[in-house]
Amino acid sequence: MGTEKFIFCLEAISDSELPEHTPVIAGLEELALQGIESIYNYCDSIEELEERLGALVYDDKHFKEYEIIYLVMEGAENTIQLNDYYYSLQEVAELFEGKMKGKIIHFANTKPLDLAQDEAQYFLDVSGARAISGYGLDSVSVNSLPLDQLFFGLCQEEHDLVEVVEQLHQKNYIACKALDFRMYY
Repeated sequence: MGTEKFIFCLEAISDSELPEHTPVIAGLEELALQGIESIYNYCDSIEELEERLGALVYDDKHFKEYEIIYLVMEGAENTIQLNDYYYSLQEVAELFEGKMKGKIIHFANTKPLDLAQDEAQYFLDVSGARAISGYGLDSVSVNSLPLDQLFFGLCQEEHDLVEVVEQLHQKNYIACKALDFRMYY
């Protein structure tokens, strides 16, 4: 394995004044035991999302080592939901504007990711991201965290995204199909 890569997780919660211990935190702790480091943060508004990402980009001296930006948020195909407000992925891409060079933006299956090719290309072009990934199936009863963990581990070992997706399907084809794993690059 080459240089170590980290994960930055940003989870939408209902009230950032009252943060809670979520299953996502427990999953990231499991990853830490496997040697995959992460930073966890939360937000309840678009302003907080922008503030947290700004702190990551401008204040974290290890920003270059974060390969994956893991977003755990509800929403629809082309939106995220923060409390009762919906924001398009175009708006999110504009928040990221050029700052995500070389990063993989990965959505948990709390939000379906179903983009037209031109929407995905716009997100990649504006944000500078290397790829955007997630799942076609959104579900609160079926958690994508185990498959997310496998995906993150594969990204640690392999740089070629096609190879990562192939290995992910080889190692857990049933979950990939059931959750409808998707990657746009």
